[in-house]
Amino acid sequence: MDSIITNECTIHFNGACYEPLNKHIKDNNFSKVFILVDENTHQYCLPYFLERLETDIVIEIIEIESGEVNKTIDTCVGVWNTLSELDADRKSLLINIGGGVITDLGGFVACTFKRGISYINIPTTLLSMVDASVGGKTGVDLGHLKNQIGVISNADLVLIDTKFLNTLPQNQMRSGLAEMLKHGLISDEAYWDKFKDLSKLNLDDLDVLIYESVLIKKNVVENDPFEDNQRKTLNFGHTLGHAIESYFLSNPNKAALLHGEAIIIGMILACYISTKLAGFPKQTTIDIKNLFISYYGKVKIDENEYPAIIELLKYDKKNNHGNINFVLLESIGTPKIDCLVDDKIIVDAFHFYDN
Repeated sequence: MDSIITNECTIHFNGACYEPLNKHIKDNNFSKVFILVDENTHQYCLPYFLERLETDIVIEIIEIESGEVNKTIDTCVGVWNTLSELDADRKSLLINIGGGVITDLGGFVACTFKRGISYINIPTTLLSMVDASVGGKTGVDLGHLKNQIGVISNADLVLIDTKFLNTLPQNQMRSGLAEMLKHGLISDEAYWDKFKDLSKLNLDDLDVLIYESVLIKKNVVENDPFEDNQRKTLNFGHTLGHAIESYFLSNPNKAALLHGEAIIIGMILACYISTKLAGFPKQTTIDIKNLFISYYGKVKIDENEYPAIIELLKYDKKNNHGNINFVLLESIGTPKIDCLVDDKIIVDAFHFYDN
């Protein structure tokens, strides 16, 4: 696959990843190389990566605990302290090997340590390959509130090697698939149609779909790097999806949802709201709901939980001037941003999902 060149960084794929990585390290004369992993990528991904890394520079491994619950400023403090203790300087390089938690947090650590050191993202989950590692969004959660602290700062390189997906559990694959489904709904009906029967897809097809998904996000981000306009469309399903994810993360009586599992619910709700407010076809909404539930099942959300989830909407990053701004669809591939939605319609959307 050809590399994808963006305004800020280059994204390399599969076997073509490692030559440009090694050249980049050699050409930039880094003082030290630090590799950020969690316990899973340390065991399953790091050995494969180190076999392909060619450098005489000192390499240090930093491990953090996996999971969204550890995507916090406290974890950053631990990594910053470790970098300092290991004599990292402004010519150090941080390589982030992992899913969205690692690439988000590692990017934030890198662009704030000594006011900024170079970093490279090597996503190992489907979600991070098609979403988290591309576009320069870095940061951490504030308690159970998603991605409240961070900056936009691009990696030097992003390396997408789909061999890492061989280590991934099926629920993590489904979580990543949710973002690819979103890319289809907001951008391209032909791309969306490819997901209507997953039984026909093989691994080669998946490689192509990942490549197309990265291209979709790249094109959106390049046109609007700081989310003033078009980039907001990438948040389709995320306004309510993030609120649901935060609610389940903070409620001790609930099993935490993976990001993609929450976003699937958010997209079903957003499609219903789009039917009410943006002219999106009702039958298409029904078809999308049925398709998503056939892939993901249904999550029980009681009616008495709706107000708490709706209350969390006020923390959504697209909000301004006290308004909660939704991304809706007029048709597949035609999103509409900055839509205001009455709470009653949100409750009706939950009823549509639950029934």
